[in-house]
Amino acid sequence: MALPAPHLDDRRFQQFVDDAKRYIQQRCPEWSDHNVSDPGVTLIEAVAHMADQVVYRLNRVPEKNQLAFLDLLGVTLFPPSAARASVTFWLSAPQAEPVVLPRGTEVATGRTETEEAVVFASENDLTIVPCTLTHVLRQPAGSAPEDCSQDVLGNTDVSVFSSGPLPGDVLLFGLSAALPHCTAVLRLESRVDGVGVDPRQPPLVWEAWTADGWSECEVAEDTTGGLNRPGEVVLHMPTTHAVSRMGRLEAGWLRCRVVEAAPGQPFYSVSPTVRGASAFTIGGTTRVSHSESVRDESLGESEGVPGQRLMLAHAPVVGGVRLEVSAGEGWEEWETVDDFASSSPFDRHFTLDAATGELAFGPSVRQPDGSVRQFGAVPLKGAAIRASQYGTGGGRSGNVARGAIQVLRSSIPYISRVENREAARGGVDGETVEEAKIRAPIALRAQERAVTARDYEELARRAAPETARIACLAADAAESGDNAVRVLVVPQAVPDRGGRLRFEQLVPGDELLGRVTSFLDDRRPLGTRLAVGPPFYQGVTVVATLHAFRAAKADHVRDDALNTLYSYLDPLTGGAHGTGWPFGRPLRAGEIFAALQRVPGVELVDEVLLHPADPLTGRRGDATDRIDLSSSALLFPFDHRVRVIEAR
Repeated sequence: MALPAPHLDDRRFQQFVDDAKRYIQQRCPEWSDHNVSDPGVTLIEAVAHMADQVVYRLNRVPEKNQLAFLDLLGVTLFPPSAARASVTFWLSAPQAEPVVLPRGTEVATGRTETEEAVVFASENDLTIVPCTLTHVLRQPAGSAPEDCSQDVLGNTDVSVFSSGPLPGDVLLFGLSAALPHCTAVLRLESRVDGVGVDPRQPPLVWEAWTADGWSECEVAEDTTGGLNRPGEVVLHMPTTHAVSRMGRLEAGWLRCRVVEAAPGQPFYSVSPTVRGASAFTIGGTTRVSHSESVRDESLGESEGVPGQRLMLAHAPVVGGVRLEVSAGEGWEEWETVDDFASSSPFDRHFTLDAATGELAFGPSVRQPDGSVRQFGAVPLKGAAIRASQYGTGGGRSGNVARGAIQVLRSSIPYISRVENREAARGGVDGETVEEAKIRAPIALRAQERAVTARDYEELARRAAPETARIACLAADAAESGDNAVRVLVVPQAVPDRGGRLRFEQLVPGDELLGRVTSFLDDRRPLGTRLAVGPPFYQGVTVVATLHAFRAAKADHVRDDALNTLYSYLDPLTGGAHGTGWPFGRPLRAGEIFAALQRVPGVELVDEVLLHPADPLTGRRGDATDRIDLSSSALLFPFDHRVRVIEAR
C-alpha cells in the first residue's frame, strides 16, 4: 500500500472570504452591505473559491512528491512488533489426564480505572502431562547408580548422598513420562540430617535429562531447605525434556546434584535422609504474544481478476494470516509470500501488508515481447474468501512487568491462575511517516551493505527492531585484530514494579544476538571481523547524605531520592536527555549533587560518594568522585544508599 499523503492545506474557502472583507473595511469603510445577496460579496466568494483551489494544489506538491518518490522506491512503513513472554498456567490440582491448552488461548493483564487490559494469545498448543514417581536412584560421585526405589517408596530412611557428601553426588528421580514445558512437583519426606548447609542457599543443582544431555531446571520453590525437612520442590522443566533409559530403567529423569558451596557458605557435614517421595504435574509454560485472535472473518467474494485487494477488519496484523478460498465443497488454504517474483500462475500466493491489513493477489504483467504473464494464481470469480485465523495487536503497550499477566480470558477447565515469571519484551510501535522519511535516505545510502558505523547500526535495528539501544564501535585491534567492528546490543527491558531493573534483564539472549550477527554477516565487507554482543556494564553505588526541610518527611524524601538516582543512571532511559546513559561517558559526583538537589524536600546535599560495584557479586570498591568508562561500557545503578537528616 502507498505511503499516506499528508493534508497540507491549512486554509479554507471561508478564511479567504473573511480576510477579503476585513481588507475592504480598511480600504473602503463606506461599503457596509456585507450580506450574501450583495454583488460585491458574490465577487469575493468567486475569487476566494479560485484562490482556494490554486493554494490547495501548490501546497501539496513538495511533500506529496517526496512521499511518491519513496513509494516508487519501495519504502513502506514497518508494522508494529508484538511483545512476547512466557506464561505459566497453574492447575487447581494434579490431574489424571492431560490438560490441553490450544493455540490462541488468551490471557491478559488486570484492567484498572485508568488502563485497559493488555491481551496476549498463546503461540503454540500446550499439553500439561500428568506424571508419577516410578524410580529413585542414588549415585555417589564416581560410582554406578544404586536403585533405592523400594526403600524410599516404602517409607524407609535412605541416605541420599555419601556418608560424607562430596561434590558430584547425585540423587535421581524417574518420572512416568517426559514433561516438556511443564511444571513438576517433588514431594519429599526428609529428616534434618544434612546439617551444615544454609537452607536458603544449599549447594544443590536440579537438572533434567534432555536430548542434549542434562539441562538445569528453574527452581520455582524449595521448601525442603536442601533436603533437610519435609517439603516440596517445584521445578520448571526444560522444553526438551525426554524419556531415556538408565540401565534397565526407562523414565523421564530428574536429578539433584551436589556442587561446591558458594564462597562464604557452609557445606554438608552429614548426608540428608529421605524416607518418602512422590511426584506430580502442577502446571505448564508456553510463549504468548501481545495479540487478540480473530477467527473466520469473511472478506467477500473473488472478482476473478488479477491484482484484487482486500482489507482485513482489524489491523495491524501479528503473526500472519491463514487465508482460505472456497473450492467446491471445501476450502483451499493460500500461502503468504513477500512478493510475486517467483510465483507461477498456479501458485496459490498472496501478499500481506501487516501494518494496514491489506491482502493482494498476484498481478498480470505485460512482458517486453508483448505477451502477458500472470504472477500467482487468481481465485475463481464468485469464490468466497475468508481469514480463518489471524492476530491483531502489537506495540509498546505490550511490554508489561513480570507478574502483570494474571487473567485467563479463555475458558480452560482445571486452570486456577496464570502468571508471567519475566517481563514481556519486544513490543515496538509501528513506524510513522515522519520516521520513514528519516530512515529512507539512510537505507538508500547503505544499499544493504554495512560500511560505516551508521550502516551497521541501521541494519542491526532492521534485523532486531525490538532492541532498546544499538551502537557500533571500532574494536580494539590488540584484542580482535585489524579491521574489527564491534556492535553493542542492549535488549529491551521492562522494570519490575517499583521501577528497578535487574542486571539479568540487560543481557541479550542467544537468539537475539544470533539474528543480528547473521543479518550483518551477510552484509559486511570482505575482510572485516564482526563481533556482536552486550556492552560492559559498570555497576555504580551512590552513597549520599541529605538534609530535609522541616516540613518534609524523611521517608518520602529518601524514596524520591532513590528513584531519582535509579532514573538518572538508568542505561535505557537515564542521562541528561532521557535516552539512556551515553556509552563511555564518565560519571562525576557533581552530577549526582545536582540531581539530588532538585528532589522535592531536599534542603542540602551534604555528601555524595561514588563506589564502583559488581552487580553479580554485590561487592563494591573504594569511594571516589569520578567513575571512568571505556567506550563500550554503560552504567548500571546498583544498591544505592541514601541517608536523610530531618531538620529540628
